[in-house]
Amino acid sequence: MAEQRSHRRVVFERGQPAYMMAIDGTWRRTCVMEDASDGGAKLTVEGPLEGLQLNEFFLLLSSTGLAYRRCGLAWVNGDQLGVTFLKRSNVKRSAQTKPKSEAPA
Repeated sequence: MAEQRSHRRVVFERGQPAYMMAIDGTWRRTCVMEDASDGGAKLTVEGPLEGLQLNEFFLLLSSTGLAYRRCGLAWVNGDQLGVTFLKRSNVKRSAQTKPKSEAPA
């Protein structure tokens, strides 16, 4: 398989403990960050993924939540996820491309 990453990655020998949390705070999962780059990371998630809104979420890098990244889902393979780190410009652009509901006539 060809390498698709555009950023150099750092592999953590033992993994970095982290948490995933819904944008609205309705769910939280413990995970391990296996590797990371400027553009994203590979996570191993503890617990079921069924029913979670994974299209956009926070990756909490500290137990207090003070260090975090906003993420978008890139791929899923069992209990592992590939995530893309979203920048403010990405978030604004995706919000602008959503269709607006029409005003009632």
